[in-house]
Amino acid sequence: MSTRRLTDVLFLATAFCVTFEKVHWQVAGNVSLADLLTILFLAAFAGERLARGDGSVPHVAVAVLLFLVSFVLVYGVGFFNLDTEQALQQFAKGLVKFLLHFGFLVAAVAHLARRSERFYWRTLAWFCAGVAANAGYGVLQLVVARAGSDLDSLLIGPLTGGASSINIYGAVEGVNVYRPNALTGDPNHLGIMLIVPLLVLTPIYLRLERASRLRLPLAALLSALLVVTLTTLSRSALLGLLVGLLVLAVPYRRLLRSSALLVPLGLVTAAVALVVLRRADFFETVVRSRVAVGDGSTSVHLDVYRFIPDVLASHPLFGLGLNNFSVYYEFVTGKTNWGPHSFYVALIVESGVVGMALFGLFLLFLFRRLREARRLGRVLAAARDPVAARLRPLAWGMTAALAGTMVANLFYLTMQFYYFYVFVALALALPLVFGRRLQTPT
Repeated sequence: MSTRRLTDVLFLATAFCVTFEKVHWQVAGNVSLADLLTILFLAAFAGERLARGDGSVPHVAVAVLLFLVSFVLVYGVGFFNLDTEQALQQFAKGLVKFLLHFGFLVAAVAHLARRSERFYWRTLAWFCAGVAANAGYGVLQLVVARAGSDLDSLLIGPLTGGASSINIYGAVEGVNVYRPNALTGDPNHLGIMLIVPLLVLTPIYLRLERASRLRLPLAALLSALLVVTLTTLSRSALLGLLVGLLVLAVPYRRLLRSSALLVPLGLVTAAVALVVLRRADFFETVVRSRVAVGDGSTSVHLDVYRFIPDVLASHPLFGLGLNNFSVYYEFVTGKTNWGPHSFYVALIVESGVVGMALFGLFLLFLFRRLREARRLGRVLAAARDPVAARLRPLAWGMTAALAGTMVANLFYLTMQFYYFYVFVALALALPLVFGRRLQTPT
């Protein structure tokens, strides 16, 4: 196998496996399958570039590298706010993960920029297929749990040597309420991850020609992913999905009322209604517990925001130090290994006002790249390039997915996970890959 082929295979494998959080081993810390694949991809990427004597990178990858250096500098200053051995250990673990994630992002953008449009679509397909496979595992997990067993103990436990299981939300009249977490660590993580393929693929599906062979498979996939999202009972996921759909309603408000969307949505609604009506009292109790705003879960999510003023009062510019919220939380409340339950709380508490501003610039940079992709789609459409019928929906779908994920992370931290960096790489590389059509005759 050639070096280039090996790099491509490892890159696609990483894109496929980035949501498989449970597949990890306690070796030199917590090493996941995605970590291993990322390290192998980075080594293959560097080896391929060295073999070709190619040191050039696109300007977007250079910009991402500058962001990487800037974040490391911010975290480096925050390092001097650490005052315990435990804080130092947490900082080191967080920095290693961050460097892997952002290092992957730099290499991924440079890699996609050198590959063809077909390879870009393959990467998107493998990424979405990985999330779909994760969701499929969640369905099996739910079925096995209803049968009185645990799929994780049968498959994941022997593979990793660790303990994991489906989430049990509670019980109604002695019957367990299961929330599938699939191969992620939390049902809310699964739900929030699913909004990315849902929002990215929906506008592409809506713009497909009636005779397209992808029309039926995409309708089935989107319907299935929506059902799995509902089974997670994740309020954050549904909120993010709603916000993303509102973004899509701007350019696709007419298509959102088309039969292409209403028919599969109606079938999903009918299927869900049929299941719910068979056990109306059971589901009524579950739904009421999820929409209640005064429950303990809601209080925990809101309470973490109250730590922000106290932390900023002591370390306003650079925060407590990377990955150190749990240390601070344990000191204040006595609870161990407790995360901030909000990406933005973690961002402000751990990196201060400077870190928050820097990440805000990064998000602005990402939105501007997506705007450039939408502009490119309009230009190609004016030139009657057929790829515009796929590029513009994809750019809008990614914009909606980014907005939805940002809102969902008000109470969760999936923007720290590997899958988000793969999504960001695809978004940043989008105008690079398809922008070549402006210089190359089609």
